[in-house]
Amino acid sequence: MFPGASEYGVDIVVDDAAVDDLLSVTPDDVEAPPALTFARNVFVPLTTACRYTCTYCTYFDPPGQASLLTLEEVRDICARGADAGCTEALFTFGDDPDDRYTEIHEQLEEWGHDSIHTYLRAACEVALEEGLLPHSNPGDQTLEQMAEVADVNASMGVMLETTAEVGAHAGPRKKEPGQRLRTIKNAGELDVAFTTGILVGIGETWRDRAESLLAIREMHERYDHVQEVIVQPVSNNERWSDGSPDLETMRRVTAMARVALPEEISVQVPPNLAPARDLIDCGVDDLGGVSPITDDHINPDYAWPALRELEEIAASADLPLGERLPVYERFLPDDLRTDGFDGVAADGTAGASGPRAADAKREWISPTIREALEADGDAGERYRSVLRSETSAVSR
Repeated sequence: MFPGASEYGVDIVVDDAAVDDLLSVTPDDVEAPPALTFARNVFVPLTTACRYTCTYCTYFDPPGQASLLTLEEVRDICARGADAGCTEALFTFGDDPDDRYTEIHEQLEEWGHDSIHTYLRAACEVALEEGLLPHSNPGDQTLEQMAEVADVNASMGVMLETTAEVGAHAGPRKKEPGQRLRTIKNAGELDVAFTTGILVGIGETWRDRAESLLAIREMHERYDHVQEVIVQPVSNNERWSDGSPDLETMRRVTAMARVALPEEISVQVPPNLAPARDLIDCGVDDLGGVSPITDDHINPDYAWPALRELEEIAASADLPLGERLPVYERFLPDDLRTDGFDGVAADGTAGASGPRAADAKREWISPTIREALEADGDAGERYRSVLRSETSAVSR
């Protein structure tokens, strides 16, 4: 059992033998993927207020300095993203602001919202109106908070980071592994296609890395809802000067991720933070969300590569590069999938063969998201064009 897991109602135990097996994995044990994919998105930093004070994070601002985008600003960012051919509005957050952020709470109340989650819902509705599919990362969420916004998101996510208690999370407002795991569990219970990942180099051990990957696998085996796992190195910035993991470490942990996870889960590295060219042969098959018009607000010192650079990464590995939507095709109902889909269908959808395949039909996308995908006009055609592009490379 992981620290704090039982407190948050998460019953998960990782087998010691499985951990030992994973620790023996090397890059020689995996193969390069058949193709690479990426998503074209815009970052929408809805709030920089955060209840946590992680020592490696430059995203959060202290009380009195934290920002909150207006819906007009959200609309402007999304409109520019749609004009640039994006399909995803990536809503980034500090975790639900605590009581210290009085100005943020007062502003939300003035705008008619009693929580950041009701405001996120309004922002997602703006993104949909402007022709983008929302993918929100609001941090730790209760089941009720996630349910508030799940139907206006194509997919959602939160980084597990690690199942270990590390000094980088220390302090009176530290992240709890059990709470992170509970958020991933909540997504499974709500049938939300989900992105998670590990953060490498924040004080965790090799055994912690293996346990974190196996915990994600265990959650996915229960709910079939994890679509991608990010293997992200910590990077030096104005708050973190303890360095980044070296290439050998990143190659080994990436290979461990590929071996630990079932084939339907993509292994992703962020190309602005990790040496992607040197990790493809370790099982990386996705380069994440890349924005043509907005900064990486989580890591502002590290600029996004241009699409041309992604093409060069794929060419260096002699692999096709396809664009994808923020929700992977395997979660779409059969009538919205492309004819060439040959991936692993999500439980409850047509063609599924997993442990819950015989369950009552699971609604991985809501009527709201279905309506967006089926829409006439530029947005609907943009989504369908991306699906065709992804299928030409690889189906998931």
